[in-house]
Amino acid sequence: MADDKIVLALYVAGSTLRSERAIANIHRILSDFLDANCEVRIIDVLEDPESAETARVMATPTLVRETPAPERRIIGDLSDTKAVLRSLDLPGKTDNEKR
Repeated sequence: MADDKIVLALYVAGSTLRSERAIANIHRILSDFLDANCEVRIIDVLEDPESAETARVMATPTLVRETPAPERRIIGDLSDTKAVLRSLDLPGKTDNEKR
């Protein structure tokens, strides 16, 4: 169902090491723990500062769960998978389902 779609936005600042780690980590989390009903947009705040301002992003990298409501966010390079899934209240697969 379209209503069940998870929409994430990852705000990064250029090609820094933290930005690259966050991008790699969110792609790993998507492929390992979330199903195909999840969309992620990568927004470089240096190229699109208006988007960051509109979303009230004050630090990067910041991952925002835009839908389903309510909005949730986590700041950092997303290396702690459990913290990302828990903080954003994402329905990650268990380790048994992953294998």
